[in-house]
Amino acid sequence: MYKESPKKTLLLEAGRKLFWKYGFRRVTTDEICKEAGISRMTFYRCFDNKIHLVKTIYSNLVDQTMRKFYDIIRSRESTSDKLKKMLMLKMEATDNISREFLMDLYNSPGSDLQVFVEETNRKVWDEIIGGFRYAQEKGMFRKDFRPEFLMILSRKLGTLVTDEELLKMYDNPQDLIMEFISLITYGIAPER
Repeated sequence: MYKESPKKTLLLEAGRKLFWKYGFRRVTTDEICKEAGISRMTFYRCFDNKIHLVKTIYSNLVDQTMRKFYDIIRSRESTSDKLKKMLMLKMEATDNISREFLMDLYNSPGSDLQVFVEETNRKVWDEIIGGFRYAQEKGMFRKDFRPEFLMILSRKLGTLVTDEELLKMYDNPQDLIMEFISLITYGIAPER
């Protein structure tokens, strides 16, 4: 496995921290460099620009999350325990995401970043659907459950997390996302 250079790792950590808190539009390259303790020149040796950085952060997060997802699906734990771990996994992935970040992401139709996220999410959902089909074959999920239904609901979640009326009901976007995920997740367990 390829290991990032220490300076690149510092930039990735600083970028994630600042983007998740303030959104990526408001955060400048200078602020990322200052947070990481890295020069601008070093930043541009590692990344073409701020969007390249956020794409890398997003890709790394997706890769880590998918590895954990496969570990959960293939484990010998009960379905209930697997579902709990999947919920925790989603919570970890969305931890500390601000409204600003979600608004930047979902209110930029056709932007390079939004297209990248949509393409990445499509690939991820193909893998998740495969994992859920495996779980169905093993009797962990109902046979009549359609994993594609979750994919469509997930796409609709993008609309929900930018709905001001819904956002007012929760302390932070993560609570709204987890409410949605919890609601649909427990509906896919087999009847016992």
